[in-house]
Amino acid sequence: MQQSHGIGYQEYSRKLDYRLAVEKRREQEYQKSQVMVSEVDRMIHR
Repeated sequence: MQQSHGIGYQEYSRKLDYRLAVEKRREQEYQKSQVMVSEVDRMIHR
């Protein structure tokens, strides 16, 4: 948690603002990875 998001688990679990920011960032990273997977799939199945 500290390395990937810059905050410790204690802070994450105590502060709602930190949790929301981390979860928003995770969602954005997930969406970005899904786009990359889709593009690779499209390239493979030409």
